[in-house]
Amino acid sequence: MFAKEIRFFASLAKGEVSALVLRPENATHLFVLGHGASTNMRHATMQSIAEALAERGIATFRYNFPYSEKGGGRDSQAVCVETIRNACRAANQAAPDLPLLAGGHSFGGRMTSTAQSEAPLDGVVGLVFFSYPLHLPGRPDTKRAEHLAEIDVPMLFLSGTRDELATLDLLTPTIKSLGNMATLHLIETANHSYKVLKKSRTSDEDVFGEMARVAGNWAESL
Repeated sequence: MFAKEIRFFASLAKGEVSALVLRPENATHLFVLGHGASTNMRHATMQSIAEALAERGIATFRYNFPYSEKGGGRDSQAVCVETIRNACRAANQAAPDLPLLAGGHSFGGRMTSTAQSEAPLDGVVGLVFFSYPLHLPGRPDTKRAEHLAEIDVPMLFLSGTRDELATLDLLTPTIKSLGNMATLHLIETANHSYKVLKKSRTSDEDVFGEMARVAGNWAESL
């Protein structure tokens, strides 16, 4: 297993940020992985995702948005999109032999889909979304999904059945409307942070292991 921390240029306005590369010996893809709105690349959820993917042969390039590294309020959408584009370029340089996947957990996934809808991300063959935030808690809506129809690479959505930011009555038809470009895998009893109801969950598979298995099988089909 190869692990290294690097820095890359995020945006003209914000300068450099950090990234963590985790590459197993049998890596087939490199996943450019963005973090949630109030976390960073070292958050426990990000660590769990990266380690589970490594077990499945998918390397990860975790990175910080400028605000999560330097402090202050959340960056503008333009800065976040620029950061994602530059993260993909840096990931290509870090592992030029691997095809890229991109996406992230919650906010990181939504900003990645926004970037891809505006213009293709360098080297990216598919997008993977962990808990895609379709709407705010208690405010069901699908406006955040309107740009998904502009994306021209396959998408995988990994969403809990109790996700308070993506109720199934809205998420399921939204994904279906995207046709063959989108795949939805539901994580039984999981919420937005992948906490599960152990007493009522029928599967004993680890949540992160399940998502890595599904993502790995999906990536192999691209």
